[in-house]
Amino acid sequence: MAHAPDASAQSKADSPNRWQDLLAGLSIAGLLLPEAVAYSSIAALAPQAGVIALFAGLLCYGLFGTSRFAIVSATSSSAAVLAAVTATLANGDPGLRSTLAFGLVLVTGAFFLLAGLFKLGSVTSFIAKPVLRGFAFGLALTIILKQVASVVGVHLTDANLVGFLPQLLEQLPQWNWAAAAVGAVALALLWLFARFRRLPGGLLVVVIGIAAGQWLDLPAYGVKLIGVIDLSLEVPKLPVLPFADWLRLGELAFAMVMILYAESYGSISSYALKHRDRVNSNRDLLALGASNLVSGLFHGMPAGAGYSATSANEAAGATSRLAGIVAALVVLVIVLTVLPYIALTPEPILAAIVIHALARGLSLQPLGRYFIWRRDRLLVICAVGAVLVLGVLDGLLVAVAISVLLMLKQMSAADIQILGRIDGGHDFVDLQRHPTAQAVPGVLIVRPGEALFFANVERILGGALRLIRHSQTPVHTVILSLEESPDLDGTSIEALQEFFVRVHQEGKRLILARLKDDAQTALAQVQSSGVVLSGLSVDGAVQQALKAGA
Repeated sequence: MAHAPDASAQSKADSPNRWQDLLAGLSIAGLLLPEAVAYSSIAALAPQAGVIALFAGLLCYGLFGTSRFAIVSATSSSAAVLAAVTATLANGDPGLRSTLAFGLVLVTGAFFLLAGLFKLGSVTSFIAKPVLRGFAFGLALTIILKQVASVVGVHLTDANLVGFLPQLLEQLPQWNWAAAAVGAVALALLWLFARFRRLPGGLLVVVIGIAAGQWLDLPAYGVKLIGVIDLSLEVPKLPVLPFADWLRLGELAFAMVMILYAESYGSISSYALKHRDRVNSNRDLLALGASNLVSGLFHGMPAGAGYSATSANEAAGATSRLAGIVAALVVLVIVLTVLPYIALTPEPILAAIVIHALARGLSLQPLGRYFIWRRDRLLVICAVGAVLVLGVLDGLLVAVAISVLLMLKQMSAADIQILGRIDGGHDFVDLQRHPTAQAVPGVLIVRPGEALFFANVERILGGALRLIRHSQTPVHTVILSLEESPDLDGTSIEALQEFFVRVHQEGKRLILARLKDDAQTALAQVQSSGVVLSGLSVDGAVQQALKAGA
């Protein structure tokens, strides 16, 4: 006979292992610091911008977040979007570009806070998974090739892959092959060190690069160093921008929030599901908002829970958010002690770190499943093509638009079902899918397949009216089941009012069934039109109609 586990032993087993968190924090710190500096280069900001985002994300999410494994810091996708946005708005002014960047981070943080306060965490993402994966693939390919161009000293004038790839190849004779060799060696070392999970490969490559750079005098061969990292904190203040610029940043911050939350939610939810953890999406929204507000106030980059850093944290053995706090403290020690040496890091090393981090995004396996399933293939192709042809920012906006259009198309294409009863019982099912079910004589029960809203209500109720008029058996009562509609918008209420009038003109009795609370409240104002509000789960007009039909 099995015995229940000892309570004290179970408590010890369930309590977080502080030593594992300490080791995990030490391990991922070596990855996070080089990546933070590298992502700053993607965003065309000073190296300290990524480091500030790293501190803000680790501390704020460590204090307020809910995931045990999420590492909130600068991410490659947000860095690329930030670079595209500021380049478009600044018109070549580097000072204005930095000011716009920090303003965008602040507005992004404010949007996250508002979403958390209004409890919008249940709306996990407006970007469909196929679109998000296609966008991530195109983005990874674009960033990698831009990093290659940066290493070999090619100046690109086009923002999209179709435009700058020919430029990259045309200038092949002018490539800086010394810098390319440094990047290639660094990339090979990163792949080698990646075989050892707990080894801080990024930090080791940086150390090796600094030592080799001083020994070989790499600047003499045209290999640039990242330069001084100035982490002297100023008094937090809002960027000085015209009102029109703030409005424009507000529009673009929506796209930034979408990509950051889609990426963060994907990382958080996947590991919560893997370890059967419970997370609070609304609290995570607040934590992301605090991270971005703090980062923006101190002139840092956008912060989100990137998949690569989060997976590295879980692989390093983290058991709680303490690992992120430890990583922040370790990075702080590194910054306070050896920051001047980090400034001697060759730029190709940072490019290699970015390329290595994004290489997993070039896997075709996540995209191939949609072709195997024969579902959403066009969405994947459109998302990849949007980034490659239109560039990062326009590609992202097109990806979001594709997702929203997909949602509207799916909901607007909802059909209406005729319900019947199985063997005279209490279960009502779709007559088309269950041939053994029988319709209630004299009663037509119809149910929309999706929630009613402005894009589908006219078509669905029009279909219901045609079913009433062309019923093969006499009908005296129509029951409209609204179980799929948690609430009703203004267009739906107006359409229902018109539907009520038309049904009564046909000489039929109309009953609404399975109304949700919000929908019933919305329709309370139109009860004077003769509508009977009730539910199938209680005795009332519905039950009377069914008994009369039986």
